[in-house]
Amino acid sequence: MSLMSKLSATMLISASLFAATNSEVETFLKNNLSKNPAISSLTVKVVERQPLEGMKGWDSFVVSLDAKVKQGKDEREVKQRVIYFANDKVITGELTDMKTGKSLRDAVAPKFKAEYYKKENLIYGNANAKHKVAIFSDPLCPFCRNYVPKAVEYMKQYPETFAVYYYHFPLERLHPAAPTLTRAAVAAELQGRKDVMLSLYKVPTTITREKDEQKILDAFNKAVNTNLKISDLHAAAVNAQVASDDAVIESLMVSGTPTVYFDGEKDATKNRYKGVNVK
Repeated sequence: MSLMSKLSATMLISASLFAATNSEVETFLKNNLSKNPAISSLTVKVVERQPLEGMKGWDSFVVSLDAKVKQGKDEREVKQRVIYFANDKVITGELTDMKTGKSLRDAVAPKFKAEYYKKENLIYGNANAKHKVAIFSDPLCPFCRNYVPKAVEYMKQYPETFAVYYYHFPLERLHPAAPTLTRAAVAAELQGRKDVMLSLYKVPTTITREKDEQKILDAFNKAVNTNLKISDLHAAAVNAQVASDDAVIESLMVSGTPTVYFDGEKDATKNRYKGVNVK
């Protein structure tokens, strides 16, 4: 979980005269989040708002957070969307239905739009297949390494049943080598290499904390049997694909890996594909 997620998820603040207009939500959140000494600058904007069904007086707010966060001597830019709930007195990052135990965040989370199914992200199957499965993953995430190859190997056997879309989501804070591996995979795909995504998960995890691009690339080239150069990782087409994946991730507010969508709905089990009759 990112720094911004931790801040937002733990906020539960009461103000007796709080009026939940968009501008007041923005001002209130900016003032409170800016108290964190690690944040050097912060822009807060409500990008979507809707009333909560069955919760009179409560609205949900999708808030865009654009911040510069200090990390030691360095500073990095963080762009994130977060869901908040507010009435006229309280603002919180979490509400739970007492009857079902489910978080109300799931009911207001952004939906997977048809435009996100881009041909550049289709790695296996027919685009017109019966089911569409979208996977957001970091190749160095241990949970991803346990789940993604098995799931994809299974679904690729049934191209008329599953269209598998893959979105690179490197978690740089946890796995510093992941962004470079992602760029290497994209570059190899653009050069016509097949099955790059599956080979990507064979890169040794010993490089997880590595930050030297050349060392990371050497490990990728060896595992995937390619001969990429550093310049290949920063080609315009690679930059465009990375930016495209980042935009989808931000719009959907994907925050962890692996995250899976099955036919446009977030699949918390990540295993709905197993229940499909492939005969």
